[in-house]
Amino acid sequence: MLDIFDRLLQAYGPRQWWPGDSPLEVMVGAVLTQNTAWRNVEKAIANMKERGLMEMAALHAIGEGKLAEVIRPAGFYRVKAKRLKALIDHFCERHDGAVENTRRETTAALRAGLLSVKGIGPETADSILLYALDRPVFVVDAYTVRFLKHHGLYEGSDYHDVQRLFMESLPEDARLFNEFHALIVCLGQRHCKKKPECDGCPLADGKRRNPCLATQCKNK
Repeated sequence: MLDIFDRLLQAYGPRQWWPGDSPLEVMVGAVLTQNTAWRNVEKAIANMKERGLMEMAALHAIGEGKLAEVIRPAGFYRVKAKRLKALIDHFCERHDGAVENTRRETTAALRAGLLSVKGIGPETADSILLYALDRPVFVVDAYTVRFLKHHGLYEGSDYHDVQRLFMESLPEDARLFNEFHALIVCLGQRHCKKKPECDGCPLADGKRRNPCLATQCKNK
C-alpha cells in the first residue's frame, strides 16, 4: 500500500484535502456533499457564510426550515438541513459546542457518537473524524472500492472490511490517510472510472500495457 501511495503522490502531488476554513466548515461540508457535486456544496457554504451561519451557536439557533432554504443549492436541502441540525445538536450537547472539546474523547468514542446521529453514516462520520478532527481513520468511498477491484487488490465492498485493509496495511497517521484517500479520488477521476481508462495510469508496472485487472477495461 505504501508503494501505491508513493507512486500516486509522485504522479499527482499533494492534494491538500479537505477544503474548508475551519473544522466546523469541514463538518458542514461532509454532510452537504452527500449525493451531490462539490460545486453545489460550495454555493451552499457561501450562502451560510454570508448569513453568519458558519458558527456553532448560530447553526444551533437557526430553525431547520430557514437553514434548508440557505443550503438549497446543495440539493436534498430539507433532508440535509435535518441532518446538519442533528449533528450540531449532538456537538452542542456532548461537546458544549466546541470542537476542541473532542480532544477529551477517544477516536472510537467520537465515532460511535457521530454514528448515533440520524443520517450520519460511516463515510460521513469518518470524513469528519479525519478531515475536521485530525483522527487517524481511513475514509472509504466508491472510488476506493473501485480502485481496489480494478487492480485486483480486494473484491469485497463492505465499508469496514475495506477500511480495515488500509488501516492494517499502513502506519496510523492522519496525514497519510488524508493524502492517500485524496490521491485515490484523483486516480478514480482520471483513470479508475467505471469503465477504466488505463493508458497513463501511474500504477502501471512497465511490464505490460495494462496493469488493470478490470474485465471491462478498454485496453485489455
